[in-house]
Amino acid sequence: MVLMPPGSAKSTYASVIFPAWWFTKYPNSSIIAASHSASLAQNFSRKVKTLIDSHGSPLGFTTARAANTAAHWRTTSGGEYLALGVRGAIAGLRADLVIIDDPVKCLADAESPRQRNHIWEWYKSDIIPRLKPKGKVLLIMTRWHPEDLGGQLIDNAPQDWRVLRLPALAEHNDPLGRSIGEPLWPNWESGAELLKKRDLIGSRAWASLYQQSPVPTLSQLFLTERISIADGMNIDPTGSTIRAWDLAATFSARNGDPDWTVGLKLQCSPDNKYFVLDIVRIRGTPSQVEETIKQTAQTDGRHVKISLPEDPGQAGKSQIAYLTRQLAGFHVHSSRETGSKETRAMPVAPQIEAGNLFLKKSHWNNIFLEELRSFPWGSKDDQVDALSRAFNILSEQRQPTKSVNLNLLRR
Repeated sequence: MVLMPPGSAKSTYASVIFPAWWFTKYPNSSIIAASHSASLAQNFSRKVKTLIDSHGSPLGFTTARAANTAAHWRTTSGGEYLALGVRGAIAGLRADLVIIDDPVKCLADAESPRQRNHIWEWYKSDIIPRLKPKGKVLLIMTRWHPEDLGGQLIDNAPQDWRVLRLPALAEHNDPLGRSIGEPLWPNWESGAELLKKRDLIGSRAWASLYQQSPVPTLSQLFLTERISIADGMNIDPTGSTIRAWDLAATFSARNGDPDWTVGLKLQCSPDNKYFVLDIVRIRGTPSQVEETIKQTAQTDGRHVKISLPEDPGQAGKSQIAYLTRQLAGFHVHSSRETGSKETRAMPVAPQIEAGNLFLKKSHWNNIFLEELRSFPWGSKDDQVDALSRAFNILSEQRQPTKSVNLNLLRR
């Protein structure tokens, strides 16, 4: 496992030069090379082919000319090389050596529990079964998160890995014998330049990307450990209650994981405590969603205000007008969403941090809390959107009105 900062030439040495050297030592072996995308893996593949062909005489072999592509080629000495993206199909090939270079594409993927799990399952289910007996794995990466692929392997199988960690600025017991604070490539980037970069990107990103020591996300928006779950919660009849909806755009999705339509019921008590009383989630056709909204309104009762998001354009206005007619007799509010999801969610975060948000104990608690923990990098944010809408509207209702001196107006 080679852990080095961005721009430190780790891919040049490990993904380009090393495979050519490997074939000189094991000419009949097979290599599977994977990266976060097939295009990056094939880029490395083309560079390895070029290196081998330009040094064919001293190496004693070249790449075979017949039926060779950037994704799959052979050498004249019997070697074989396959390039693919992470989670790509590995058909009919077992490997003596697997090279995984940059399995994580970006920060959003690194922060997403769903994406991290996809990479971990791909490694366990696709890579390990393809290794020949005594096969080797070389993982080259910049660390992004404590639970990225490198972190998972170190936690689950530390005895199987030799870890070479080279931070941008040397620490105690540096593998290269550098003094503390000495830069990795001083002719390329000085210590002073690296410290300026650290001040710019912040301590957390610096620890992960440059020092290869990722720390847990302490700056998550919602401190879910401060949310209390109450069993047998009584509804305060004097509290303001709203059911806010987040409407899924489509019934299906190409990835088989469509968004949810979510209705979250939130109450604000007279002492400014907030209680999530119920969450309804549905994946359905427009008619099924409409029926769910109507049935939920009947169950909640007419004292519960209903808030619906209005999409921009005439279609959005028509949809809201139709739903409002279907909810005749109920207090229906609609408005457009403005600002980013993070901006809309920020007002409720301090209430959570202060311990002012409570959940009624129910089957939806864990799913809701997990979505809050992973926001904004998680795969789903429908419940967060519904919570933000409900909280912001209740907060607006509770804003004190300014008193007006009528005598001043008459003047």
